[in-house]
Amino acid sequence: MRFDDGRESDHVEDRRGEGGGGGLRLGGGRIGLGTIALALVAMYFGVDPRVILNLAGGPAPVQQAPAQRPPEGDTEARFVSMVLADTEDTWSMLFKQSGRQYPMPTLVLFSGVTPTACGTGQAAMGPFYCPGDQKVYIDLSFYDEMRTRFRAPGDFAQAYVIAHEVGHHVQNVLGISEKVQAARQRVSERESNQLSVRLELQADCLAGVWAHHADRARHVLEAGDVEEALAAATAIGDDRLQKEARGFAVPDSFTHGSSAQRVRWFRRGLDSGRMADCDTFAVASL
Repeated sequence: MRFDDGRESDHVEDRRGEGGGGGLRLGGGRIGLGTIALALVAMYFGVDPRVILNLAGGPAPVQQAPAQRPPEGDTEARFVSMVLADTEDTWSMLFKQSGRQYPMPTLVLFSGVTPTACGTGQAAMGPFYCPGDQKVYIDLSFYDEMRTRFRAPGDFAQAYVIAHEVGHHVQNVLGISEKVQAARQRVSERESNQLSVRLELQADCLAGVWAHHADRARHVLEAGDVEEALAAATAIGDDRLQKEARGFAVPDSFTHGSSAQRVRWFRRGLDSGRMADCDTFAVASL
C-alpha cells in the first residue's frame, strides 16, 4: 500500500504495556484458565467467546488511565493509524454525501487483555469492535498470527482487518447492528447465526467500499494488494477455521460466513464502491 505520506489518525489509544497480572478480572470476579480454554473452544465451534467470558464474570468496568498515543518510531502502530485515518477520510466523505456526519471511532492498541464497554477484550478473540464505546480493539500480535497460522501476510491484508472492524462501526452508527441484535433475540440459534453471518459479510463489503474510494481518491493500492485481502478473507472463513479445528464444518454454526462468501462480499464492495450494494439482508443467497 502507498501510505508513506499519509496522515495519522488522532483517534488511536495505546494501552500496550498496561498489563493485567493475577488472572483476568471481569466484573466482580476472576476468570480462570479453564474458562479461557472453554471460550477458545467455543470460538472454534462458532460461538462468540465473549459470551462465555461475560457469563463467567459479568460486565467489565471500564476504568482507564488517560489515553496515550503510540510512541514515535513504532512502525506497526503508525501503519494502523494511517489506515484508520484513511477510513476516516473515506467514511466522512460518504456520510457527507448522504447528509450525515460521520462520528469517528477510536482504535485501541492493547496487549493480552483490556477492559471495554462490551466486557473484557482478549487477544484470543482477534480484533473486534465494541458498539458500547465505539472503539475498535486490536492486539497487534494478531498480525503475526495472520502471517504464520493463517498464511495471509501483507500490509493490505492488515488494512482489511481494520477496515472490516470500522465497517462494524458504520453499521452501528446507521442503526443496523442494533436492529440485527434485537432480531437475534427473537429467533432460533440457527437463525441467529444466519443474521450474524449477514452482519459480518456486510462489514466485509463495507471494507471493500472503503478500499474502492481510498484507491480512487488517493491511489493507495499496489500490485498484489487485492490478492492479499482476498487471501485474508479466505483464511478466516468459518468453514476453513472449523475444518482446521475439527476436520469438518457445520454451516448452521457459522457466524461470520464461509471463505467464498467473505471473498465475494469484499470483492463486491471493492468493485462497486456503493454502500447500497452491501445490503446482505436483502438477498436470498449469500
